[in-house]
Amino acid sequence: MRCEIVAIGTELLLGQIVDTNSAWMGEQFALAGIDSHYHTTVGDNRARMVDTLRLALSRSDAVVVCGGLGPTQDDITREAIAEVMGVELERDADMAAHIRRIFESRNRRMSENNLQQADRPTGARAIAEMPGTAPGLVCPVGDKVIYAVPGVPYEMREMLNGTVLPDLRRRAGVSAAIRSRVLKTWGNSESGLAELLHDRILELDEIGNPTLAFQASGIEGLKVRITAKAEDDAAATRILDAEEVRVREILGDVVFALDGASMESVVLDMLKARGLTLAVAESMTAGLVGARLGGIPGASAVFRGGIISYASEVKFDLLGVPEGPVVTAACAEAMAAGARRVLGADIGLATTGVAGPDKQEGQPVGLAFLGLATAEGKKSLEVRLPGDRNRIREYAVINLLNFLRRELG
Repeated sequence: MRCEIVAIGTELLLGQIVDTNSAWMGEQFALAGIDSHYHTTVGDNRARMVDTLRLALSRSDAVVVCGGLGPTQDDITREAIAEVMGVELERDADMAAHIRRIFESRNRRMSENNLQQADRPTGARAIAEMPGTAPGLVCPVGDKVIYAVPGVPYEMREMLNGTVLPDLRRRAGVSAAIRSRVLKTWGNSESGLAELLHDRILELDEIGNPTLAFQASGIEGLKVRITAKAEDDAAATRILDAEEVRVREILGDVVFALDGASMESVVLDMLKARGLTLAVAESMTAGLVGARLGGIPGASAVFRGGIISYASEVKFDLLGVPEGPVVTAACAEAMAAGARRVLGADIGLATTGVAGPDKQEGQPVGLAFLGLATAEGKKSLEVRLPGDRNRIREYAVINLLNFLRRELG
């Protein structure tokens, strides 16, 4: 079974929107054992869309079209698919009524152009999952099929998981379970991880199952993905469990999280388990640490708050930092102690440094000092961070949280 992805949207071609949908779908196809040899992007032009779909069907068994199912004039995916199928569009009265009810339930006035979302090529059926107002479509084309899903990521994912992937697996006769688990790491390079795992990867190449792969994810760290294939979910899970133990033994504490967990969620969980509270003082990161922590549900149980001490006077007057240079380890430690004292927390964290684009106090761009204070004392960590101003600030955040994670043990 070969499945091709066709992303619709002139905005994708112009680089105004990054096509993360195709990447996610490609990963899901691989996990489902479905081959995907081509990913194509085409603008909102009916003739080019028709040509692209015909080419895709000539070399693939199934095509997933993403985007162009909305209510505006450039949403012409339905029309293009109907032309490829050689049929007309017909309005589904039940779907039209359903779309009206959606607007009524939200106390919103519905523009009549929304009803074009109830049009579908003759012979096509709507996808059962419908988290938005745009229904997806399953469109048979001879012994092949076109699936049409919206470009809104959460809508697309629900339809893919609920209808498209199960249908593809049925068509392909795939019965084996293919599952993955992602170990997130921080503190080593991709080449460093590869070197550590070199012997294990060679062993797995001989065995063939499971497999290991690397994925660089910027400020989210480096990911090691374990993929296992087995006769059912339970058997695949046992393989993943065993391999996760091996990988953790090799990599040690650079592994900080699994799958959907983040550095901040891990740190907050550790604080909760120990009954500790946290406060932060931020200079170069200007609230980014607090925003990351506050974005986790339940953070208020341990996160007392933060102080954005961007001006030196705030550091001196509010946090009690001794007057003098502020891009120093001593300043970071004093800021952390000040945050702990002012906000009444068990632990204080702090960031100070040079995010750029210019040097500060004669210090180079990318230099950061991370402070940590507890009842037992103060300590700091000096780091050199790469990238532009935004990336330096973001890297400071995850390095600070990782500093705390390691201290908590």
